[in-house]
Amino acid sequence: MALTVTVQALLAEVVRRNASDVHFAVGVAPALRIDGQLRQIANLPPLEPGDVDKVLDELLSYNQRQQFREKKEIDFSFSFRGESGLSGRFRGNGYFELGRPALALRLIPDKVRSISQLLLPKTLMNVCQARRGLFLVTGPTGHGKSTTMAALIQEINLTRSCHVVTIEDPVEYLFRSERAIVSQREVGSDTGSFTEALRRVLRQDPDVILIGEMRDLETIGAALTAAETGHLVFATLHTADAPQSVDRIIDVFPSEQQRQIRLQVSSVLIGICSQQLIAVSGGGRIVATELLLANNAIRNCIREGKLGQIKSAMQTGGEAGMHTMEQDLARYVKQGVLSYDDAASYAYDLKDLERLVFEGMV
Repeated sequence: MALTVTVQALLAEVVRRNASDVHFAVGVAPALRIDGQLRQIANLPPLEPGDVDKVLDELLSYNQRQQFREKKEIDFSFSFRGESGLSGRFRGNGYFELGRPALALRLIPDKVRSISQLLLPKTLMNVCQARRGLFLVTGPTGHGKSTTMAALIQEINLTRSCHVVTIEDPVEYLFRSERAIVSQREVGSDTGSFTEALRRVLRQDPDVILIGEMRDLETIGAALTAAETGHLVFATLHTADAPQSVDRIIDVFPSEQQRQIRLQVSSVLIGICSQQLIAVSGGGRIVATELLLANNAIRNCIREGKLGQIKSAMQTGGEAGMHTMEQDLARYVKQGVLSYDDAASYAYDLKDLERLVFEGMV
C-alpha cells in the first residue's frame, strides 16, 4: 500500500504537534515522539520499502542518495516551510535495518531560545563571557544538549564582538550573525571530518569554537589544545554526570599520557552542565540540570585524580553556582512540579535524592 499522505504534510504534522522526532520504518505507520513517548499517526497504514525510499528521495540530494546507497548510513539536515505557514528545521539519519531503509528525523525549532527561556541556570550567562577554556554540555541522546549549546552560542552572538566557528555533523540550529560573526561548518559538505576541521580552525581567527561532539582522542585532544591556546571552546559528550565526563576525557588517552591530560583538563576546564528532559503532567517537558564550575577544589580533584570527590565538592558549592542533579530534582519535587517517583527515576543517586526531599520532615 502506497504512502497516502505527502512528505510535506507529515513534516507539517510534526511541527504542528511539536513532536521532537518522527520515525519511518517498513511494516509500521509513521510515528511521532511527543513528550518522550512514541505515538503512531492514526489512520496511516504500515509503510512499505518503496514508501521509505520515496521519503528519502524527496529529502536527499542526488549526491546524498548515492552516499546512502553506498555506505548504508547518512546524517543530514534541511529546512522546511509548509503551505500552511508551518516551518522548521530537521536533522535526519537514514539507515538500513534487516536490509530495508529506515529514517529518523528530529525537529529543530526555527528560533534559538535563550538561556532564561529554557530555564537553564543563570550562571551560564557568565560562562558565555569567558575568554578561554572548555565548557561541556552532557547528557543522554535526545535530552536537549544541542538546544542548550545553541542558547550559549546565541548569547555570545548577541553580546560579544567576536568570531564564532562551529563544527557540526550536521548543522542544526542556524545563526544569523549579530554582534558576533558566526561561521558554521558542516562535516561532509564544508569539511571532510571533525579532525580535519579542528586541524584548520586555529587558522580561521576564532575566538569561540563549538565542537558538535567530542567523539574520539583526536577531537578531545584538539579541543583541549584550542582551550589551552586562548580560545573559548564548547563541546558535547554523551555522558551522564560531571565526574563521568571528566573520566571519559582522561580515559580516552593512553595510560602514559593521562597524568599530563589531568593537568591539562584541570587547567582549561570552565565547567560541565549535565542535563535531562523530564515529561511533566499536563504535557511538555522540563530540564533538570547538574552544574559543575571549576573552582580550586574541583581543579585539585581533577589534578590529583580524585574524581570520586568531585560530587561532594559540587554539593557544597552552591555559593559558587554549582548543584547536583539530585539537588535540582529535589527542588522540582518541593515546588510541586514533579512527583517524588518521577524525580527518582531520573536521579543518579537515589539515596541522596531521598535525603534531600525528606530530611527534616516530620
